[in-house]
This record gives sequence, structure tokens and C-alpha cells, in this order.
Amino acid sequence: MVMKLGEILIKDNLISKDDLEVALKEQQKTSEPLAKVLIKMGYLKEEDLLPVLSKQLKIPVVDIKNMDIDEAAVKKVPAKFAWHYKIMPVKLENNILTVATSDPLHSLNDLQLFLGVDIKGVLAPEKETIKTIKKYYGVGAETVESIVAKQKLEQEGDSVEIRDEVEDIEKMAAEASVVKLVNQIILDAHKARATDIHIEPFRGKLGLRYRIDGVLYNANVPVEMSRLFPSIISRIKIMSKLDIVERRLPQDGRAAVKIGRDEFDLRISVIPTRHGESLVIRVLPTKMLFSLERLGLKPDELKIMESLVKKPNGIIFVTGPTGSGKTTTLYACLSKIKSSENKIITLEDPIEYEIEGVTQIQIMPEIGFTFAQGLRSVLRHDPDIMMVGEVRDYETAELAIRIALTGHLIFSTVHTNDAAGGVTRLVNIGIEPFLITSSVESFIAQRLVRMICPECREEDPSITDEVGKMILQDIDSFNRKQKEGGLIKVPESLKFYKGKGCDSCNHTGYKQRSAIYEMLLINRPIKDLILEKASTDKIRDKAIEQGMKTLRVSGWEKVMEGLTTPEEILRVTQTID
Repeated sequence: MVMKLGEILIKDNLISKDDLEVALKEQQKTSEPLAKVLIKMGYLKEEDLLPVLSKQLKIPVVDIKNMDIDEAAVKKVPAKFAWHYKIMPVKLENNILTVATSDPLHSLNDLQLFLGVDIKGVLAPEKETIKTIKKYYGVGAETVESIVAKQKLEQEGDSVEIRDEVEDIEKMAAEASVVKLVNQIILDAHKARATDIHIEPFRGKLGLRYRIDGVLYNANVPVEMSRLFPSIISRIKIMSKLDIVERRLPQDGRAAVKIGRDEFDLRISVIPTRHGESLVIRVLPTKMLFSLERLGLKPDELKIMESLVKKPNGIIFVTGPTGSGKTTTLYACLSKIKSSENKIITLEDPIEYEIEGVTQIQIMPEIGFTFAQGLRSVLRHDPDIMMVGEVRDYETAELAIRIALTGHLIFSTVHTNDAAGGVTRLVNIGIEPFLITSSVESFIAQRLVRMICPECREEDPSITDEVGKMILQDIDSFNRKQKEGGLIKVPESLKFYKGKGCDSCNHTGYKQRSAIYEMLLINRPIKDLILEKASTDKIRDKAIEQGMKTLRVSGWEKVMEGLTTPEEILRVTQTID
């Protein structure tokens, strides 16, 4: 059969005789199926192989992504078989089990012997088969199945063993199978481009969710995984050096992992809930390339940002809620201006990424090392440029302003909905308006929006006329207010786009995120309003007259460029409308 397959591949001009000879020699070393060896060595593509197998074995090729999977068929095949043989059961009828596979020569005979039913094979690409297995069996299903089976055997044994509870937890959490399961969860999240992993216990079940491009998505897990939750939690606690016995108080820790050639920091947070401890893992790459050019700034916005970071002194505030990308923007600013001539020191809580050439300091409020205390100490360390993670109180704000007035450039953040609200925030915590006007250079509000997946982008005719009218009205209103700023041009034919969903974007229609900005420059007209203690609305209106694009208008520009959807802009800007 092996030679027959090789002869057919040669006959169809898919491989040469020399390729076959080399592959057969390699096969003798690895004992892998010939087809897999040929694909691995780059002599053959799987999409070319399946039609040949179909012709040779008279087995149809199916589109497994769009098939209706029979639940009874899934229950018939244990997860360990499905994963080991890379087969997906699709139908069980009259004691005949239909399974999809990319390698029928290697798997079907063994399955018939193990399962005791007649096996009918259909062909599907291995990549799609594996995705379907994961979808229906859940993350780490074969590992969970193995652990549960082992536990049942131990419970059915005759021996009696009394162990200390802590010892029992530690032993279970250290077992290879549990370690493998936790590794599978982290690896699966990484492949899905997740930034956060949420493991949440509920009554009788366990929830697993990934945050991808800022939005949470459910990940399928086997029902039996809920039985292993204590061991999973304990394993992650051991990784992050947390107390595995303490279950009544919140705990925070960190760990480092390596996936392929890349290293990642894991920030672990554990909190007690009604049905057990809930766990969140933030996944952060240890090395990232920060660049102003990659933030999503338009040419005019990039020009403004580059001029701000070159200021000799003053404060640049970035505003927005948690998760809006403020820290990434600040890191990009520091990366732009760092040099051997500048001493840059940051005060952060926590330090999210490492920046080479920058002295980064972790704030520890629990021992009295606050942002304010850090500012006092750092000033004696001869800095040129400083970053303060967040201005939360009067003391920190007042110190930052006075340091800026003595000739230092400072970057920081405040939590406000828009740029003009940053002024009000400082006034509310007790900062005098004249100190704001003499030290602050700008308030920059931002949000992160999901971008349409370029692999499955298509025109979206379903957008209503009301949405189109709203966009045109917002832009027209902005243009009519302009006195010193430029006008926004609207295309003659306004088209909208969406991502229909594909493998590249995990069928979400979105891939990666970009920022939208609102830049309030503290120039003379704005300073006059601040000194008058004008309202946030008046400051915003004056800034718009001078060309400041609001977050909503900045978002509409990206919609008109076909980069994101109207729904996405409305989602991230609804609190400031």
C-alpha cells in the first residue's frame, strides 16, 4: 500500500522518484506514515494529497468545518483516541461510525479493533480536523480523560492511605498530567492570541474564557475538568509561588514561561468566590517593539505626538479607562526619545513590559512606596525624563507638576472619559488652574478598536441608512465648527466593511487592535478657559474649533477607510457620546 501510494504520487507528478527514495529512508527512522513524512519534508502539500487518497481508496473528501457533527458519534470515541489518531467522529448510524481523518491508512484499522464498531472513513485536512476535535472535545480533553480515569482506578483500589491535605494537594498539582493540562491551557490561549485567561468556577461546572483583542470569548472545556479545578489552581499557584493552602484571601503572583522561542510573563490573580477561587492570568511578552508609527496614529496626529515628546519639559497626560492602551502609548513615547544622552526613569504599578535603556521601578503601596514617595526619591537620581504610571491623588499630581516646572519632561495617565475631562480631574483633586496651565502640555484621550480581519474582509451591505446618516452628521458637525483646523473629507460613495470570520481571526471577523485618539493641546485659548475655570464642555468645544478630533470622529475616519466597523466605534465610545 505504501509503494502504491508513492507510485500514484509520482504518476500524478506530485513528487519525484528521488523525493520518494529520500522520504522512504526518513520513514525507516521515524516509523511515521509516508504521507506525513512527505508533507513534513516539504515534498508534498496536504491539499494535493487528499484528492490522491480519495482516488486511490475511493473515500470522499468532506468540508468538516461546515458538517453537522453527531453528538452520539463524539461520545463513542474517547478523547485520547481522537487526539492520538487525529480523527474526528462525525456520524454514528446502524453501528457504523463515520470518522474524518487525513491519514486513513494509519488510523482506521486500529479504531475498528478498539471501538468494536464498523468504521467508515472520510477525508479532511489535518488542520481542520484538529480544530474540530478541540471544538467538540474541549481544551486538554485527552489529558482530563486520562487523569479522571486514573482517579477512578485509585478510588476502586483496596488500599487505604491517609495523607495530610497540603501534601495531597501539592502531590496532585505536581503530577505530570496536571502540569500538562495547565500547559495546554496556556498554549491554547497563546495560539488564540489571548491576552488574558479567565478560569472561573460555577455550580457544577468550570468556565474558561480568553480575552482576544479586548473581548472575552468562551473556550470549550470537557465537563470533567471541573473535578480537576483544585489541582489546576494549585498547579498555577505553585508556578507563581503563591500559598496553595490560602483560599479565603485574594493573592497576586507572577511566573515566566517559554513558548517556542518566545518568553512570556504571566501575571496571576486569584480571588475567592462562592464556588471556589476564580483565576485570571495576564499573558505578557517579555519583549515588545514599541513604536509611535504602529499605534494607529494618522499622519497629522503622529506629527503632533512627535512634537510633544520632543518638548524639553512639561507634562503629557494620556487619559482613558482601564484597558484602553494608555501604557502602550506611553512606552512608545519613551522608546521614541530614549538615548544615551537621556536618563529615563519610570514609576509603575505594575511594570508591564521591560524597555531596554530605561530604569523601571515597581511601586509598592503596601510598604509605603507610593507614586508620591517614588517621585521624591527619583528626583535625587538625576533624571531627564520620567514616567509616572498614574496620577491618583493631589500629592502625586502636585509633585509631578512642580518637577515639570523645574525642567523635566513627564509622562503620566489619569482616568477620565475624554481629553477635556483631564483638566476637570486635576482641578477636582485640588490642583490650582494656574499650575495646570504652566506645566501641562496636552491631554490625550484614547481607545482601542478591533480591526477588521484582512483575510476575510468583505463589503457589508447590512449597515442601515441611519448609521450612515449618523456618521455623516457627526463629521459635518465637526467640519462646521472648524475655525483653525482642517476639514475631514467624506468619500463620494460611503462603503462599510466587515470580517465574515476565518481561521486567521478565530472566526471573530476581527484581528488585532488600533488606537483612536483625541488630542487636547494646552495652547493660549485653552489656557484662558482653564484659568477661568470653564466647564469641560466649553474646553472641548474650543479645542474642536482649533481642530481637535473627538474620539468618535477619529473612529469614523477608520470606518471610512474600511479598517473597522461602525459597531466597534459605537462600542468603545458610547460612554462619551
